[in-house]
Amino acid sequence: MMKSDSSLRIDDIDRRILRELGRDGRLSNQDLAEKVGLSASPCWQRTRKLEAEGVIQGYRAMINREALGMGETVLIEVTLDRHDDAILETFGREMARMEEVLEVWLTTGEYDYLIKVAVNGTRGYEEFLRRKLYKVAGIRHSRSSFALRCLKEGGVPVPLSE
Repeated sequence: MMKSDSSLRIDDIDRRILRELGRDGRLSNQDLAEKVGLSASPCWQRTRKLEAEGVIQGYRAMINREALGMGETVLIEVTLDRHDDAILETFGREMARMEEVLEVWLTTGEYDYLIKVAVNGTRGYEEFLRRKLYKVAGIRHSRSSFALRCLKEGGVPVPLSE
């Protein structure tokens, strides 16, 4: 669990650790220590502290979706019929169960949710719509855009200093 902002102290060395792990989460502790200018033991202690405080929430592999036949990315704007707790909870639960769904954002503005999905072309997208998305109760309207190219993906900005 992450501590509140007021009790969390991150210095410049912590920021360097975060930037390096953001670039390559598989760095060995020794390599990480060299890159941030520490010996191995203090680097390990700082990394474990960042994990314990919830700043580092985990490590994951970047998987080539195209190699798995899911190379198309579609962004879907969804508007719900109503906004009561039951509808919102049901919608969120259904999105979490769909393997094609990469991200779901509750938004302000013209639509209620922005959903990022990975599919196998237009036929795969049509199948996703008909067999999954349109079967979710409470959807009034959706609008889709196929992504042509990703210019930047992932990562979290780590400020250079406080």
